[in-house]
Amino acid sequence: MLRLGSCFYLPLILTSRMIVLPSTATASIVAASRSSSFSVAAEMANPPLAKKVNHVLQLFGDVRIDDYYWLRDDSRKNPDVLSYLKEENDYVDHVMSGTQKLEDELYAEIRGRIQEDDITAPIRRGAYYYYERTLKGKEYVQHCRRRIPDPEKPATVHDEMHSGPETPEHIILDENVKAEEHSYYSIGTFKVSTNNKLVAYAEDTKGDEIYTVYVIDAETGTPVGKPLSNVTSYVEWAGDDALVYITMDEILRPDKVWLHVLGTEQSTDRCLYHEKDDMFSLDLEVSESKDYLFVSSESKNTRFVFYLDVVKQEEGLVQLTSRVDGIATTASHRGNHFFIQRRTEELYNSELLVCSVDDPSKTTVILPHRESVKIQGTVLFRDHIVLYERENGLPKAVVYKLPPINESIKSLENGKAIDVIDPAYSLDPEESQFSSGILRFLYSSMRTPPSVYDHDMNTGVSVLKKVDPVLGGFNSSNYITERKWATASDGTQIPISIFYNMNAVKLDGSDPLLLYGYGSYEISFDPSFTASRLSPVDRGFIYVIAHIRGGGEMGRPWYEDGKLLKKKNTFTDFIACAEYLISNGYCSKEKLCINGRSAGGLLIGAVLNMRPDLFKAAVAGVPFVDVLTTMLDPTIPLTTSEWEEWGDPRKEEFYYYMKSYSPVDNIKPQNYPDILVTAGLNDPRVGYWEPAKFVAKLRSTKTDDNLLLFKCELGAGHFSKSGRFEKLQEDAFTYAFVFKALGMTE
Repeated sequence: MLRLGSCFYLPLILTSRMIVLPSTATASIVAASRSSSFSVAAEMANPPLAKKVNHVLQLFGDVRIDDYYWLRDDSRKNPDVLSYLKEENDYVDHVMSGTQKLEDELYAEIRGRIQEDDITAPIRRGAYYYYERTLKGKEYVQHCRRRIPDPEKPATVHDEMHSGPETPEHIILDENVKAEEHSYYSIGTFKVSTNNKLVAYAEDTKGDEIYTVYVIDAETGTPVGKPLSNVTSYVEWAGDDALVYITMDEILRPDKVWLHVLGTEQSTDRCLYHEKDDMFSLDLEVSESKDYLFVSSESKNTRFVFYLDVVKQEEGLVQLTSRVDGIATTASHRGNHFFIQRRTEELYNSELLVCSVDDPSKTTVILPHRESVKIQGTVLFRDHIVLYERENGLPKAVVYKLPPINESIKSLENGKAIDVIDPAYSLDPEESQFSSGILRFLYSSMRTPPSVYDHDMNTGVSVLKKVDPVLGGFNSSNYITERKWATASDGTQIPISIFYNMNAVKLDGSDPLLLYGYGSYEISFDPSFTASRLSPVDRGFIYVIAHIRGGGEMGRPWYEDGKLLKKKNTFTDFIACAEYLISNGYCSKEKLCINGRSAGGLLIGAVLNMRPDLFKAAVAGVPFVDVLTTMLDPTIPLTTSEWEEWGDPRKEEFYYYMKSYSPVDNIKPQNYPDILVTAGLNDPRVGYWEPAKFVAKLRSTKTDDNLLLFKCELGAGHFSKSGRFEKLQEDAFTYAFVFKALGMTE
């Protein structure tokens, strides 16, 4: 699991950090906060000062004094801690009370761009179209389907879902009804059985990413059997009467995979595999053919795969690829062949292999490693394979024709890339039908709303099936996207994506600018569309993404050059991007604001310590800022599995390197810009105490009177509140803070 950085990503599986707060405690805390915050805030002229309790940390002869170690409470019930967090929230309300009108205006504007009653692009599965519906004024979605009038007719890119008496809509599950009894509600997975008769869904009601899985009759909603408790959202159907799922150990690392036969007790489920190495975590996916389930065990550097034959469940898991340090493999299936994507230290951008299901030991390379092109993933069809690749920092989808399904495959040739229109963009796979010749993908850029296309792989024709509507007079022709390159301190060229309204900016250095960065886990933050971003951009902001090392934008070496003992490249790259924007007339220091979440919050904390003079304001969302102390503690989630990402500070070299950039450990008496820090009390990925300690130490150390606000959601986790409008309210609050810091509240 990762410390993720953007709401663009759906919640993924936690492969480590997670602690539960009882729902009754959560409810009482939230209620107390809501009822008293404004009355208390009105009396608060000074920021809260956390008490200091001397705590000594010592290793390799180095002594660290952590006066705020006491803020860590794994139970989330310490009254002193909760009181302090509430005081911080009250102080936020006090300081931001003068911008409430602006925040309300921003929220109304952001919400006003959304078509509240809408449906997603329908997905064809067997005899049904499945889709999600949103309703005006409702926070959550309905999961729906309609029967296809002629399901035997082959699908084409021109097919449309028809409504009428013969194809009535059926609501399978209404999340709005389910969420009524909870302050937080999230469905992590929603899986329909192959025969379309049953649905399994995973439910989280705290934000801690510990799920309960329910199975219901798709037509009646009647529960089938008892729910599965304390599991991840890794759940797949094995045929139509069994589920495979993954559970976690005491440090919340996904470590066991189970087979559950419907109608039996969870206690009698069969454990298919137990990963005992605490550097490794399990994941689960179904093949596009639906004939196999793949269970993978992975660390940050190594990945190996097992398969389960759905019709031969009694045989259990069979190992497909070997566990070899530094080699990572993923698998897919078609006919009597497995397709294997394989990465090694030498073949860092991956090669593609094929082998017989009957003899997986004999493999054939059908697409060799290429130094300039990274294979990011594959989508397999009966007659085609699509490779999602990266070249020169940009994604692309390349379609290859395959021979008849059970014939041998010697190589992939004459692939055809799908055309794109923007200089910087995102391109991602959507669910497609294995048996069809239609690829579904999602295209977006900072000026192009999310657009779902069906691409006919035989003719090369792409048909737009759904574009997210943007209300409020949005016209994409008013906006400009640019792709530039900054030069890092070591000469490396860093790609930058730039977005602005050409009618609202001067481009003379006087425009306000918001710079976003992440740079970890080999994640590629491709420029995509966010409707809420239009509010600052239409007010003259330039919005920029720095694609810094530690991410995956420029291939595997880009990641390797921003991790472990090269992690500081991530921070210096970001600083270089900021300096480029200033020197090229996009902004000035007095108008430059920065933002990052989670591991991106580490980035923000680090550069604030390194170059506080360079920025006017900073937002650090659920930031991973207490790096050294956290990575020295193997008893909490994410630590052991991430020693290959950040390093193991129990080794002296990593200890001192990590200490040299860990934000909490590098706060010093100096002036800092205006800063907003956020956290979630139930966050399993970044403990709330990390941002809390960061803020407390900053308050007692910095030499300025600039804003320092700490907002902790007391009933949510890493991805903050669960409702779609609640998330928009948070966007409005964040932008209001930035406007306040820049004196733009009028």
